[in-house]
Amino acid sequence: MNLSKNEYQEYVKKMSPNSPIWKDLFNAFWTGGLICVVGQLILNGFTALGLDETNAGTATSVSLVFLGALLTGLSLYSKIAQFAGAGTVVPITGFANSIVAPAMEFKTESLVLGTCAKMFTIAGPVIVCGVGASVLYGIILCLFGLA
Repeated sequence: MNLSKNEYQEYVKKMSPNSPIWKDLFNAFWTGGLICVVGQLILNGFTALGLDETNAGTATSVSLVFLGALLTGLSLYSKIAQFAGAGTVVPITGFANSIVAPAMEFKTESLVLGTCAKMFTIAGPVIVCGVGASVLYGIILCLFGLA
């Protein structure tokens, strides 16, 4: 099969499925917005419980990461993402999904070599460096009596 550049492009165009771009955009928009509404409701709930704005924001972030990880562990986040596309990637829940999904994929390889090792393949280096740096800074502060 020897095709010219134009013939090949025509062939690819003919064989490629049509993408319903407006439907995809709409689903991404309202699903991402719904995730943000859930985040706002959680924030309002923590504020109503008496947390100040900073602590309520922190608790909301932790809650959304937990919910994203839980939905990924239950194999629900991938179904939502398949429907919503980029609407699930942008919010903080997408970050949780990017950490948990590789761990879930390799869980059959054992706890240490599968789950624990693969958990940090995508977003993990950021977490590892952040935690490692904070431990190092804490040790330095304790050694020099600055804490």
